[in-house]
Amino acid sequence: MSVYKKQITLNSDEGHATFFDITPEVKKAIKDSNIKEGICTVISPHTTCSVFFEEFAHDKDENGNEFLQVDLNNVLKKIIPDHDSKEQYLYPGEEHYQAVESWPNAEAYLPNGDRTALFNGDAHLKSTLIGSSETFEVDNGELGVGTTGYVYFVDFDRTRARERRCKIVIIG
Repeated sequence: MSVYKKQITLNSDEGHATFFDITPEVKKAIKDSNIKEGICTVISPHTTCSVFFEEFAHDKDENGNEFLQVDLNNVLKKIIPDHDSKEQYLYPGEEHYQAVESWPNAEAYLPNGDRTALFNGDAHLKSTLIGSSETFEVDNGELGVGTTGYVYFVDFDRTRARERRCKIVIIG
């Protein structure tokens, strides 16, 4: 059995959920692995990010987001509204704020001590609902999905732009 691992880096935006089509990177990792038969798992190590499998939607909105991504985001906002006030969600509570304030890099999470920078409870819940990984078949050295099946990574956290990692593990 062989195991191949690859990590890709993605840069999310501030102010809205950021979607990434990572299908080309997944296909390249499978090719580079030289594994012909097995499985490929795509993983987000972040608690506000998800990996999902969806049809490629050719139509895009004015921000460049595919219509299915816009629809997904709109449906999720109905179920889990954006975290805009302290009263809206229990998270983050006082103990969490105090823990973050004690971190050596607290300024990165609470710029100028601004506690509203942690208003991302919605992102955590959306990520929990969608899931942090997807597993696919590797079939004859190819990603075993249909023509319109694409792999997406999404960062639901709107609080700030940041660098995100996505891990691809191929076993066969």
